[in-house]
Amino acid sequence: MDFPLRKIVVTLEEIFHDGGPPVDRPRLRAAAMAVVRNPFAGRYVADLTTAMEDLKPLGLELTDRLVRALGGNVTLIDGYGKGSIVGTAGELEHGALWHVPGGYAMRDRLGKALAIVPSAKKVGGFGARIDVPIGHINAAYVRSHFDGMELGVSDGPRPDELVFILAMTCGPRIHSRMGGLEAGQISQMDGLR
Repeated sequence: MDFPLRKIVVTLEEIFHDGGPPVDRPRLRAAAMAVVRNPFAGRYVADLTTAMEDLKPLGLELTDRLVRALGGNVTLIDGYGKGSIVGTAGELEHGALWHVPGGYAMRDRLGKALAIVPSAKKVGGFGARIDVPIGHINAAYVRSHFDGMELGVSDGPRPDELVFILAMTCGPRIHSRMGGLEAGQISQMDGLR
């Protein structure tokens, strides 16, 4: 299946404080978004699974762009998430096509990433935005990395388009202090604890 690419948007945030004292090193949050044509728009297709294979190169391309935006050192990237926005001529299941190509691309490039990649999807009109959840790459219960980014593109998705999104972070939330499992305490290596 063909997903012609219309545009890629990469955004980077450097967070120096969140109301408390400035930190020595800012927290980085970045997202890469691809706007592609939805080949399934306006029609029902019973089997969508083969299209996930076609999206794998796009997942790797967005992941590589994110790694570069975050400085190129994958050992500093410790949070991730993904999302998709489906144009109004599509269906929610078209956004689910991103689960494997988006999630596994980040896992491939980050090496040992054990936790599930948090995900969100929705059907939305022109200029729609979505809150993409973010969690620690190796343990889902690391509270300091529970986060989200509100993302979207100003000129999409058009009714026959999809917006596929990947997000990554370096470091915990600035001033995180909710207790629980800390990143340095990960011991089970089961993706949860």
